[in-house]
Amino acid sequence: MTNETTARLEAFEPIGDTGVLVRRMLALALRGLAAAYDPKTGSFAQTVRGVTGPDGVQIRAEGRNLRYTAIAALGLSKLPIDVQRDVLHDRTAAEIASIASENAVDEKDPGAIALAAWADAEINDVFPDKLFMQLRTMLKDGRPLPTVDTAWMATAAVAAAELGNTDTVLDEALALLLRYQGGRGIFPHHLPPNEQPRWRAHVGSFADQAYPIQALARAAVLKSDGSLLAAANRTAARICELQGDHGQWWWHYDSRDGSVVEGFPVYSVHQHATAPMVLFDLLEAGGDDRVDEIALGVRWLETHPEAVEELISDRWGLIWRKIGRHEPPKAARALGAVSTAVRAGAQLPGLDRALPPGKVDHECRPYELGWLLYAWDSQLAPDRRQF
Repeated sequence: MTNETTARLEAFEPIGDTGVLVRRMLALALRGLAAAYDPKTGSFAQTVRGVTGPDGVQIRAEGRNLRYTAIAALGLSKLPIDVQRDVLHDRTAAEIASIASENAVDEKDPGAIALAAWADAEINDVFPDKLFMQLRTMLKDGRPLPTVDTAWMATAAVAAAELGNTDTVLDEALALLLRYQGGRGIFPHHLPPNEQPRWRAHVGSFADQAYPIQALARAAVLKSDGSLLAAANRTAARICELQGDHGQWWWHYDSRDGSVVEGFPVYSVHQHATAPMVLFDLLEAGGDDRVDEIALGVRWLETHPEAVEELISDRWGLIWRKIGRHEPPKAARALGAVSTAVRAGAQLPGLDRALPPGKVDHECRPYELGWLLYAWDSQLAPDRRQF
């Protein structure tokens, strides 16, 4: 895929050098994923970090993450088999998806289970019945669920719909999402939101908006349901309305009035992968055209005014994780949540002076590069497109 033009890249032909930038990132993603891969276990690391030492700067893979393994498999599945084998030490994305599915059987994390089920169904045409049984139980027992995990459950159900009965998972997950979507289209971080501390119950992250857009758009096609597409459009319209002047996809939103609670950190993955992935899914499902916003967001990777330092590291084959504030850990987010809990839309004066943005996080998580590969080639089946 990295040497070919997909329909999604073709959308950028009239928009300057944005397509060139995307191709550059797609090419380096292979090196970054290779650095994060453990051939002994067939899994991917929690993160790859740039560290200093007596021999100079090096990168170091740390930990292991089942979620990221499933996402990496989805991304790598878009590449030719020989390229997959180069990255995966002679394994394929299908084999990695199978390993992730097997490991998820004993998992308690609903997000990991949903992603593993999605990957196994989409890549291997396998119905992972045990995983869907777990998801059905989690949705039925009334436990509070993260919004992102709920969206992944719905997307997994869509991916496996032609392989087995996923109706319960899909319908329950969609109902939960729609029940707590705010009037301006913004979702809170947990469903129901009152299960969080009261001072942050109204706050939802960018991820809490993005993955429901994808789930609703894909479900709308499967079920031929215009109301689901309208719900996806509503969320997309709001985050696009709030997008920064330089293309920033802001981090925290207020589910009550749809305002920005705190903009930083701005995460690279949202710019190059998450937003393009879900907004292209929306377009291909028959929703609104957000190509201009996608392009503006991608260009932030080069134009970012917050920091002089480059985010795209050709040296290491990585894209540094984010630009945040110079602050004690999560201070601005906490201040924003508390102030907006008191009064919706409240903004702290002088925040940018007191806690200025500009700090680059020299870390890259493999799911970020997995979604990058997936985002620029993942399309609904041609016979399902509505435009």
